[in-house]
Amino acid sequence: MLDGYFRTVKDALLLPLARRLTAIPPVVISLVGLICGLAAAVLLTQQQYGWGLAGWLLNRLFDGLDGAVARTHRRQSNLGGYLDILFDFVAYAAIPLALAVGLPSQMNFLAAAFLLATFYLNAASWMYLAAVLEKRRRGVRDTGELTTITMPEGLVGGAETIFFYCMFIIWPAQMALLFALMGILVIITVVQRVIWALRFLD
Repeated sequence: MLDGYFRTVKDALLLPLARRLTAIPPVVISLVGLICGLAAAVLLTQQQYGWGLAGWLLNRLFDGLDGAVARTHRRQSNLGGYLDILFDFVAYAAIPLALAVGLPSQMNFLAAAFLLATFYLNAASWMYLAAVLEKRRRGVRDTGELTTITMPEGLVGGAETIFFYCMFIIWPAQMALLFALMGILVIITVVQRVIWALRFLD
């Protein structure tokens, strides 16, 4: 929901650093981000929440930086965009699972399973739509979008995910409630996209 605004702000903040990173391929930055995300997950299984939060925020920093470097130095590629979103999904899955492992209980595991199931539905709700929208815009003038793929916006996007994951890590004792809340909002997002599809797809 807030991605359009925050993406512009993020790119403006990262631009000075991106201009200096002339020798580093964007995919290497994506890989470093993935490593930070996985390291955060390992730390969270050990209840190292401060370091886990730092790892998560570094993951998000590198996730923004790879795109900024690619655009600044005209090194955008389909492979880079593909790996970027794949690495995002790895981190999105690893963090809730790690938190549940770190504070094991039936409620935490059930809530984590519910959250990840909604992510599965959410991915299904936008991936095909993204392919349709990409097909439709071929041959059309540049839309000015900064991301590799196009998708209808919804209630929960990247900015909201960053916020919720920070809350998961800061208040692990409330993870089941927070997982459930985010999962419900993701379901609302899926419904929004289904409504969009009913209105605009043939």
